[in-house]
Amino acid sequence: MLVFPYKSKRILKESVGYPLKYIETSMFGNEYIENGELVGANRPHITGIGREFFAKVTMQDGIIAKVS
Repeated sequence: MLVFPYKSKRILKESVGYPLKYIETSMFGNEYIENGELVGANRPHITGIGREFFAKVTMQDGIIAKVS
């Protein structure tokens, strides 16, 4: 699962149209893809910011297209 270092899910949703900020956590290889769906969360004990949330992010050509 990716870690999204955004203060809240609302702020992540406001980032549609911009590149995704993320932290890789898998020791089995990169999870980030430029086209497709990513699942992740903000983990305040890792990022030190905001509140915990989970999100599915749809990427298109390296840009956030949708957040749910």
